[in-house]
Amino acid sequence: MTKSTPRKLVVFVEGAVMAAAAMALSYIPIEAPNAAFDLSLGLIPIAVYSIRRGTLPGVVAGFVWGVLKILIGKPYILSIPQVIFEYPFAFAFAGFAGVLALKVRRAVAEKKTGRTLTLVSVSMAIGVFARWFWHFWAGVIVWGDYAPEGMSPYLYSLLFNGASFLANTAMLIIIIFALAKTAPRLFLPAE
Repeated sequence: MTKSTPRKLVVFVEGAVMAAAAMALSYIPIEAPNAAFDLSLGLIPIAVYSIRRGTLPGVVAGFVWGVLKILIGKPYILSIPQVIFEYPFAFAFAGFAGVLALKVRRAVAEKKTGRTLTLVSVSMAIGVFARWFWHFWAGVIVWGDYAPEGMSPYLYSLLFNGASFLANTAMLIIIIFALAKTAPRLFLPAE
């Protein structure tokens, strides 16, 4: 057994726990009756984990969450491409919230409030946008047929998914910044 094996195991176990937490939070329904607006609480543990461990572990945890959503959640299934776009791909790409993980962790450790807020805001926007990107294209390709007559599927998808993008970004900025201020150890792995 190498010296890095225990660290890899810890990262793996943390990812599994965060994917399970994301799935559990998915059962708290915060969506409009037509599912156009969805406040995804499962993004919270994925964002925390992505900042704590980086982009790749965050992407893997998000992917696992997406697969769990298909297997034990309540997925909307119209076609194989739609399921792939809207679950494993979209959920995995939420892990891109960890793109600035090192900078966020440094700002949190140094208790730089303004810098932490800025970096958290950018990181959360990146993570939500990366996930939203896949939902947008699924909206164009799959759900575009449901657009009102004369409306472009691109505009339909943009409007249909745009409110969720903005709301999820705002929610994550507020919650992740609050956690960074009140529980900074969540973001600082003991190495």
